[in-house]
Amino acid sequence: MRNLLLEPVEYRTEQTAFGTWRSFMFPTGAVYQEFTSHRTVMGMPFLHYTAGVCPETGRRRVARGFIAVGRRAVGVIAVGQMAVGAVAIGQAGIGLLLGLGQLTCGLLAVGQAALGFGMGIGQLATGWVAVGQLALGHWVLAQIGLGAHAWLPRHADPAAVEFFRSLLS
Repeated sequence: MRNLLLEPVEYRTEQTAFGTWRSFMFPTGAVYQEFTSHRTVMGMPFLHYTAGVCPETGRRRVARGFIAVGRRAVGVIAVGQMAVGAVAIGQAGIGLLLGLGQLTCGLLAVGQAALGFGMGIGQLATGWVAVGQLALGHWVLAQIGLGAHAWLPRHADPAAVEFFRSLLS
């Protein structure tokens, strides 16, 4: 089998009103696709999407844009398995403001393991406000938890009960 990394790549390119699609089909049937919008925000594409392995490098390409979508994504709003941005949604999400996914971190983190600086909600949660099965924080609502004010099945700090009830109203 020939080495495609040593040959020039002939992408199928399609211009739309919103942006440019580039795609490549490998002899095995695997497909690489990339979309880059014409509009930019703060010098980056408004939307950048990647899927598959880049035929030029043999690696997955990082989606980088105001809205970035791909296996690995970096943007103001990032969606991917590994996502980094102000708002990050993915299996591993590092969000400056919001992280959603399995392993997340951010000012507000929601996920299985949520490492929140302000608030964490998940099975394992940390944050100033932590809600989860296992939680660590200042205000804690959990099955098992540690915090200055904790509402647990066997112990309910009256200040924690009042705090969490006030969040609902």
